[in-house]
Amino acid sequence: MTVLPADHWRIACLSSEVRRSPRAIVIDRLPLVLFRDQHRKIAALEDRCAHRNAPLSQGLVCAGRLQCPYHGWEYDGEGSVVNVPALSAENACPQTLRIKRFHTRESEGFVWVSLAPENPHSPPPLFANFGSNGWTSFVMKTRFRATIDACLENFLDCPHATFVHRYWFRAPTAKTVKAVVTNLDDGVVAEFFDEPREKSAVWWLLSPKRGSMRHTDRFIAPSTSRVDYDFPGGLSYIITSSCTEIDENETEVFTVISFRYGRLGFLVRLFFEPLSRLIIRQDARMLAAQSANIRRFGKPQFNHTDADLLGPTISAWRRACKLGSEPPPSGVQKTVEIRL
Repeated sequence: MTVLPADHWRIACLSSEVRRSPRAIVIDRLPLVLFRDQHRKIAALEDRCAHRNAPLSQGLVCAGRLQCPYHGWEYDGEGSVVNVPALSAENACPQTLRIKRFHTRESEGFVWVSLAPENPHSPPPLFANFGSNGWTSFVMKTRFRATIDACLENFLDCPHATFVHRYWFRAPTAKTVKAVVTNLDDGVVAEFFDEPREKSAVWWLLSPKRGSMRHTDRFIAPSTSRVDYDFPGGLSYIITSSCTEIDENETEVFTVISFRYGRLGFLVRLFFEPLSRLIIRQDARMLAAQSANIRRFGKPQFNHTDADLLGPTISAWRRACKLGSEPPPSGVQKTVEIRL
């Protein structure tokens, strides 16, 4: 049995977003403040002063200490109060005064935070070929007014692209496509065969006009999607999205797109990046409309068909992660025909 912990590394923000001032974030409904301590290491604390509960994110960082904006109490990276300005030198602040701190890691330009009490043994995951030789990469950060489950299902759902991204990413061809869905130890993957590429701006600009395309959509528990496209001659695209829950209705999505396009990679990025941002904004608008409509009717009322290749398994996996129960068994495979 493979059961992932309910707590795990989450991306809090980009490293470049934590500079001289403290930064307020919310992860899983918990308000946090990030700042760089005296060693330039990023610390994550509860965003409240132990004195009068003022938001520390509205304070200052002074010599690597986080200063409360209300009475100037200062905190180190461990959450301990190290200075109370109103106390005289004879009355040192109590050593027991502290607020909760959380483990952090910086990796590949991202700040990762774990809400677990203990420091996770495993490091945060790496993005495939991010910054590798011969690859060109860019990062997108997008706020979705939707649940993590809805985001992941959307990113790994081919049929919606025919309508939400019509002529940008896909176009209705009514062609039958075979998909093989396989449960994995850490999620589920779908591989597509003889997929249509005509009438699409993305594939007209970015793929060979002839030759096969290998396309896989993969969910990696608990909150990552990965889409791979491989073509003859070494041309490849990888789109990886890591989702961080803000609350039950909002998700921050950090997407890394890496592609191998030979020496023309930097030129391809000039139009591929704005096109990718347009497409993800289309997804964000649709999921916001879906979420608003669910709230309007009071609760979700979903129905699934065979064309929903990964959505039900994603939901089952995420329930298992939250409850610590057994996820869907690995090795199970099915073949489905869908029309795109």
